[in-house]
Amino acid sequence: MDAEAHYNNRLLVPDYPRYLAAWRLAAPAFRQAMPGAKLGVPYGAGRRERLDLFPGGGSAAALFLHGGYWQALGREDFSHLAAGLVARGVDVAIPSYDHCPAVTLSHIVAQARAAAILTHRMTGRRLLAIGHSAGGHLSAMLLATDWRRINPALPEDLVLAALPISGVFDLAPLVGTTPGKALPLPPATLATCSPRFLPAPGRPLHCLVGALESAGFRDQSRDMAMAWGGTVEEAPGAHHFTVIDPLAEPDSPLVATALRLCHAGR
Repeated sequence: MDAEAHYNNRLLVPDYPRYLAAWRLAAPAFRQAMPGAKLGVPYGAGRRERLDLFPGGGSAAALFLHGGYWQALGREDFSHLAAGLVARGVDVAIPSYDHCPAVTLSHIVAQARAAAILTHRMTGRRLLAIGHSAGGHLSAMLLATDWRRINPALPEDLVLAALPISGVFDLAPLVGTTPGKALPLPPATLATCSPRFLPAPGRPLHCLVGALESAGFRDQSRDMAMAWGGTVEEAPGAHHFTVIDPLAEPDSPLVATALRLCHAGR
């Protein structure tokens, strides 16, 4: 199987539009049911530099970073995925970010960091970084961030753990693929934005991937966990577009895992 077959999820799941349509129904319904939510809070000056914060009671805090291969979708498509953790007392922030090729991957990583800093300041909590697909990559980049280098006043463990779901951690296989065509991936970006090859941060990492996903995605999660001394799990019966669904369910095993990670190191 070549890289295109491994990483083009629209080929791997031909009926993917129905999952996107379901998200776009569930997300606004959840927002409407959360009158205490803080919507469209700016974490930067750009039009897409906004986040939504869904209060869960403040026992812990998480940042969810959406997928779309860094070139599609936004926070408004994924609000409902905060439901499971919010019901268990966790504040959940969901940011949007700019899209490639209008910006570089490094720019998006910087936006994710800015969103994390604002979420930390709004909640007063260190964060669990959760991300799906491209967001899984971003969650790992946040775990690897030297926060004191950005601002000496920030805690070094501002992101205390990461839960990447179906992430891409070695970007090199995307070069030449359909998803990769819109991504500026010069050698410097491959080196600095591939968390698989960054120093292990020494904080908890749990990689989740659907058991029905391609070998490429499953290998990425396994190799990432091995490189950073983390753990890896395959979700039975799940593919790339269903693996995140249990985040909306308060009693799901995925929410239980996220809760455990929210309290890591405390």
